[in-house]
Order: sequence, then C-alpha cells, then structure tokens
Amino acid sequence: MGFRVLIVDDEPNIVTSLAFLMRESSYEVRIARNGDEALRVLEAFRPNLILLDVMLPQRSGFEVCREIRDKPAFADMKIVMLTAKGRDLERDEGLGMGADAYVTKPFSTKELMSTVHGLLQSTAPPS
Repeated sequence: MGFRVLIVDDEPNIVTSLAFLMRESSYEVRIARNGDEALRVLEAFRPNLILLDVMLPQRSGFEVCREIRDKPAFADMKIVMLTAKGRDLERDEGLGMGADAYVTKPFSTKELMSTVHGLLQSTAPPS
C-alpha cells in the first residue's frame, strides 16, 4: 500500500490539479471540501499527509490543523498548509499550530511536490 494524501480545499480547479499531481506520484487520494468534512474523512482514511487550505467553509484550516494536532493518534500526520495568505503573520500562525510546511498560492507544482516528497520520506513507510 502507498502513502495516503487528504486534499482539503473548496476550489474545484485546485482540487483537480492537486489530485492529479498526487495520483501521478502513486499516492492514494481522498478529498474534503470543508473543515468539518476534513475531520470526518481523516478519521476513516488516516492519511500520511494532508494538503490543507487555510480559507475553508465551516471551519478554517487553522482550526482543522489545531484539532489534528490535539489528537495524539494523529501526531505522525504531516500537514502542508496551502493559502493565498502569504504574510509572515499567517505563515507563523500555521507553523505555530503544528503545520509541517506552509505553501503560498499560486505555488510551483515542482516545489509543492518536492515538499510533499520530502515530508513523506521522513514518515514511516505505509504497511
């Protein structure tokens, strides 16, 4: 079994692009379109990595990140925050809540994939 990636974003074009990139790297992919759905999906799917948009309906990416980090069972999940908010303040907030990386939109797909691969290499291989 390969690595599992949960994409959490409400923009259809971004979801389509990210899903394509992740599947091209042979990652198993699930999608959530809001913060509440993300928390439900991650319980059952148990992703190795989450691509998490900051601005989401129902619950922000910051809130989702905080909830994930509050659960010891999810301690090993890698979180990459994706956002159009590129100010240092937002970046510091995301990283301070436990995100492993912070990527500003628009992003280079090459750089994003390098970040994803790097984080997953530091993760225990899936069983």
